[in-house]
Amino acid sequence: MLTVLRNRTYRHLFAAQVVALVGTGLATVALSLLAYDLAGADASAVLGTALAVKMVAYVGVAPVIGAFTDRIPRRALLVSTDLVRAGAALSLPFVSHVWQIYVLIFLLQCASAAFTPAFQATIPRLLPEERDYTRALSLSRLAYDLESLFSPALAAALLTVISYNWLFAGTALGFLASAALVVSVLLPRPAPVERGGGARAKVSSGARLFFATPRLRALLCLDLAVAAGGAMVTVNTVVLVRGGLDRTAGDVSLALGAFGGGSMAAALLLPRLLDRTGDRTVMLPAAFVLPGVLAAVSLGTAVAPGRWAWPALLAAWTLLGIASSVVLTPSGRLLRRSAAAADLPAAFAARFSLSHCCWLLTYPLAGSLAVGAGLPTAAGALAGVSLAAAVAAVTLWPRRDPGHLGHVHRALPAGHPHVRDAVATHAGWWHGHDYRIDALHTRWPTPARTSAEV
Repeated sequence: MLTVLRNRTYRHLFAAQVVALVGTGLATVALSLLAYDLAGADASAVLGTALAVKMVAYVGVAPVIGAFTDRIPRRALLVSTDLVRAGAALSLPFVSHVWQIYVLIFLLQCASAAFTPAFQATIPRLLPEERDYTRALSLSRLAYDLESLFSPALAAALLTVISYNWLFAGTALGFLASAALVVSVLLPRPAPVERGGGARAKVSSGARLFFATPRLRALLCLDLAVAAGGAMVTVNTVVLVRGGLDRTAGDVSLALGAFGGGSMAAALLLPRLLDRTGDRTVMLPAAFVLPGVLAAVSLGTAVAPGRWAWPALLAAWTLLGIASSVVLTPSGRLLRRSAAAADLPAAFAARFSLSHCCWLLTYPLAGSLAVGAGLPTAAGALAGVSLAAAVAAVTLWPRRDPGHLGHVHRALPAGHPHVRDAVATHAGWWHGHDYRIDALHTRWPTPARTSAEV
């Protein structure tokens, strides 16, 4: 898997991702302590609102920024967003009112909403070979999992010798280091985009690509299945461990570590598996593991806990981590397969936004049901959501899903460059190629009657 790091440009970008993630993890810890200093007992409400602000930035801003990234040199975009994030992080220690936290978090997350899809869209152009790109996706998944384990431990160690305000300085250093690493390499220019309809069409192009492509519609359902499992872990682990099992605060970290460890293990093993089999064969069975585990958690929390409860919870969280990673890691391959090079930034921005819509749904569902109806009901409801999403994914993603599709163009004139190799039929110009939704292909060909109308 580490062979892709021989590519100097990718190696620098991966290092930039890692240091930025470590900085973000430090900021998460520091923000919790800052919220407690400002709001005391209301710190949970402050953090909850900050999380909502983050989601609003991700859902609303990413598609807008992604629609115009083709006009900005990729390196300039990544560096400028890193600098904005560093500036926001450095400003946080100086706030004196809660509303100032919200403003700075919104600014920081808007920059992240621009950085992340642009970064993701750059990697497939640097690593055009499917084998290399698969390994890069696994490394990226591994970096996210390591951040969730390493950053809290690093923050805890630093807090023994410095105040939490200095953690924001560490965050800024992470973003500045990321910017320096990006500056140190040359990145491919964004492919030119020819898209009519004005600004609104550009903003909505990524979403149209998703909703018109069967495998991407299935991917959105898989994102919802993962979000249901992840929300149960993120929102309710502390309640399960501290309240349900009466264990220590350290065991909360251990349970979350089991989820991250399972995800890391899957990310390490996936490249070899994906070399031998297709994405659909791997992702769909993993999606059905999620509701199965959640249903087991629902049953387990409905009875009195015994000695079995703690190892069972660790096993359940490990399985959720494995299944989530198996579903999420290959998703970049689906995007690259489904979008032309010029449309990749918009596609990644749409994925970024739409997947966070799933989390925006499941986070409050997991919390409100756990408080209002109990943990068994919360886990059962999330199992239902995850199962419905997995079934929908199976239905939407055709079992036979070739890239090369024959189709008919009804409206293109005979001299159009796109149909110069096509065959004239009574229905229009027929030809075949790797099919992607774009300005010339607005509908997905159906198995019974392959046609694409302009």
